[in-house]
Amino acid sequence: MDTSVKYFTSAMANAPVLSGTVGSMIALLDACLKDGFDTKTLTSLVVVGGVATATYTGTHASLVDGVVQIAGVTGGPAGFAGLNGEQKITGMPGATTRTFATALPDGTYTGTITMKVAPAGWLKPFSGTNLAAYKSADVASTGMLLRVDDTATTQCRVIGYEAMSDVNTGAGPFPTTAQISGGGYWPKSTVATSAPVAWVLVADGRTFLIHIAPGLPQSPSFMQGCTRGFGDAIALKPGGDAFACFLSHSVQPGSASMYDSALDGTQASGYAVFPRSFAGVGSAAQHFCLPYTGQNILSGADSTFGSFPSLVDGSLKLSRRYFATTVTTAPPRADCPGLVSSPQTLLFDSFRMNDRIPGAGAFAGRTLVALNPTQASMSGTPTTGNTGASFVDVTGPWR
Repeated sequence: MDTSVKYFTSAMANAPVLSGTVGSMIALLDACLKDGFDTKTLTSLVVVGGVATATYTGTHASLVDGVVQIAGVTGGPAGFAGLNGEQKITGMPGATTRTFATALPDGTYTGTITMKVAPAGWLKPFSGTNLAAYKSADVASTGMLLRVDDTATTQCRVIGYEAMSDVNTGAGPFPTTAQISGGGYWPKSTVATSAPVAWVLVADGRTFLIHIAPGLPQSPSFMQGCTRGFGDAIALKPGGDAFACFLSHSVQPGSASMYDSALDGTQASGYAVFPRSFAGVGSAAQHFCLPYTGQNILSGADSTFGSFPSLVDGSLKLSRRYFATTVTTAPPRADCPGLVSSPQTLLFDSFRMNDRIPGAGAFAGRTLVALNPTQASMSGTPTTGNTGASFVDVTGPWR
């Protein structure tokens, strides 16, 4: 099974905690992008009929469609070493068991075997006190870096660079100082406390999307959030686009207001910024992230195709999203990996963060996980008028 896409969420047992405290965003990104988390020593690993069952004591963070990393298999039937490495979870038959598919022979596999939630395979080449720079490890990537300043409580500052020599020094910034001094904003929480917020992070080796509901510590009903991300878009230019790397950010300093131009929201300004134009010239170029259905409206609160479920066939209508330099006239430059939106209304009535649906049509064979983007304050009561639903593909591959 393809394991290129990694799915993480605050709903996992033993998941990293994002909160209104200094350093919590970097701790989350470290765990999901480069380290993995929740290592457990297995009490047994047994294969029967193409299904491997991992048994452990206590709880484990892994979920169905998530990816774990197995290590320490040193004995068993022929080919036993093939159980080491990344495996996609297909079942949770009990509180202390996880299953995954394998082509290896039936039998008991031995060794001091460990299992952890697998990281997305990114690098952290530079760091400082509550500062970090992340980079894809994929040799096919654009090689751009994301600098995260996590020295504040309720939000962090983010900026991309074409190259860096240390955590405080870089060349080719996006956004530029003229576009927003100090970099863009990502929310963590609307309150400066250790109360956890809800989040979903989905990544492959070149892009990650992160959806955060920062108002949750104020009220259980404040479940709406915004979707941001960083990494290589799927370039549409023949011959490639060496600068097709995006950073989605807010320009608002208050966490509750950081929904502006989110990847699945109404695009008021071009706050998905690329290091240069598709021609490879100039400096940071601002882009809009739009659905292929043609309307610049919040996903799941978009009346283009009517309400959900469709009055004609009862279906959920879905669309990929793309990046362009203007809302109305510029051609698509690149697709946004993994993100799926809906040109229908009333989706907030039907889908909540982490709900799973089977894909259909162009998304057949894929599992989609729901998010709840908003176009209103993230510390207020959501409604079907200001909050919708988008989806992220957790099956992959994205490219």
